[in-house]
Formats: sequence, structure tokens, C-alpha cells
Amino acid sequence: MAKGSVQIVVERCKACGFCVEFCPTHVLALSSAFNAKGYHTPYMAHPDKCSGCDLCGMYCPDFAIYGFKQAEKPEPGKGSLDGAPAESATSKPASAGSSSSAALAVDGVAKEAQDAS
Repeated sequence: MAKGSVQIVVERCKACGFCVEFCPTHVLALSSAFNAKGYHTPYMAHPDKCSGCDLCGMYCPDFAIYGFKQAEKPEPGKGSLDGAPAESATSKPASAGSSSSAALAVDGVAKEAQDAS
């Protein structure tokens, strides 16, 4: 599965080939299709190999291509390293600077947490 992807702005491209040449995983190739300017633009020949490193975007003189990492989807049934389910945002304690009490949901039971002021 690909870790990244590439977004190409076809009309900005002038087919210099820097993105194709400097791609470390050889994802890109120049297509046989033309853009409005008459240039052969790049495309993702091997999208499954993309790492999302954005070297293509760094080398592009026309800012016509952008590489990005895709957000990883958590696998069902996978939690932390000890096998416990991942914590939700509601189960985090209140900040130490807060003077109010906060109700926390831990294992489905509401509990009161107070600062030791």
C-alpha cells in the first residue's frame, strides 16, 4: 500500500522531467498526453511505490507537482502496544493550570477529577 501520493497541476507543467528524474522510488513517468501548452506531463506510473517524500515538489521549478504523505488508517482491533484500546480525547485529565473540576469518562464510568490547589 502506498504511503503517499502526488498531486499534479497539469496546466503549470512544462515537462522539464526533474520530478521523474529525482523520484527516489521511480513512481513518476512522462505521459504521452499533452497539456494546453503542448508539453508531456508526468503521471504516477507506479502509485503503490510512492513514499510521499515530496522531492518531486521540491525540484519542480513551476510548482506544478506536490507530494504528500497519506494519513494512516488505524487497523480494526489494534490499540496500543499492550493490546489496550486507544484512548479517546475525553479520557485525558484536565490541565494542571485549570482550577475547575472536570468529569472524565474512564471505562464508561464518569468520575470527578479535581486539581490539588
